[in-house]
Amino acid sequence: MKRDGPGLLLRDILRGQDAQIDAVRDVLVALDADILVLQRVDFDHDLVALRALRDMLAESGLDYPHLFARPPNTGVQTGLDLDGDGRLNRAADGQGFGAYFGQGAMAILSRHAFIEEEAQEFTTMLWRDLPGARLPMAAGKPFPSEEAQAVQRLSSVAHWVVPVDLPGGPLHLLTFHAAPPAFDGPEKRNILRNHDEIVFWQRYLDGAFGPAPEARFVLLGGATIDPVDGPGLKEGIIGLLEDPRLQDPAPMRPPGPLEDSPGHRGDPRLDTVAYASPVPGHLRGSYILPSADLRVKDAGILWPPVTDEFATTVSRASRHRPVWVDIALD
Repeated sequence: MKRDGPGLLLRDILRGQDAQIDAVRDVLVALDADILVLQRVDFDHDLVALRALRDMLAESGLDYPHLFARPPNTGVQTGLDLDGDGRLNRAADGQGFGAYFGQGAMAILSRHAFIEEEAQEFTTMLWRDLPGARLPMAAGKPFPSEEAQAVQRLSSVAHWVVPVDLPGGPLHLLTFHAAPPAFDGPEKRNILRNHDEIVFWQRYLDGAFGPAPEARFVLLGGATIDPVDGPGLKEGIIGLLEDPRLQDPAPMRPPGPLEDSPGHRGDPRLDTVAYASPVPGHLRGSYILPSADLRVKDAGILWPPVTDEFATTVSRASRHRPVWVDIALD
């Protein structure tokens, strides 16, 4: 739900006359998730816009009494040139890309309570503090400068670990939204950052940042990279998908006519986003990876075939399609 300025998301929700917001509502009602992680939703003080969205969903019978959102890196300015274009205080100079603070952030809506006092945030962690960080270089020097790398955070949006209170014990949500591995120069700043934002989770599970859950957790979010097609360093996402501590349910689109992307080698049924064709084309970029101990009952992508009347609503809501996994917590 991208908007062009602060407060516009709230305005459009309250007006009730925005076709995209209506489509988002209809898609979320159809999805009917117990726990819902939203990407690209603006953050504001007291979560006013998020509460308005929650209230709108409640009017349609979808009740989420519990909300979780913390300040993101999007639009957080440092007064430095972080992208090396010689200009200051532009969207690309934020800790995360944003024309204003909180643009395109993350939120979690849940039917179950969060254990907020045990939530962990790694959003302010410096990129260079990641073990094995692959920092951008240009002409043998730190890009865009040593001063910039001394303040540059790893998260383009956020990295959270949020426990959900459930009868059999907490379920930990490990969620994030990575930078796109594109819009780069030869220094490959975005490509490297995308890779390291993904690799962070393996370092976290290794215990590099303190004790990590060994069971009953789900890693989910927007990695914004396909393991087979499209741009980016593939070893990060491939390593995550092959990590024995995780399982990939490989959610797929329902049967029906598919629009494949020319030249792609990956299974189009796994694609989660409809970028413009032929380049970059349809790709897999959103993931839900339960811990290996959890029992997955079903999984899928809410992407109706073009012959389905609901397909227009889904495409109007976002070019990204909802990914869902049904887990049995015995």
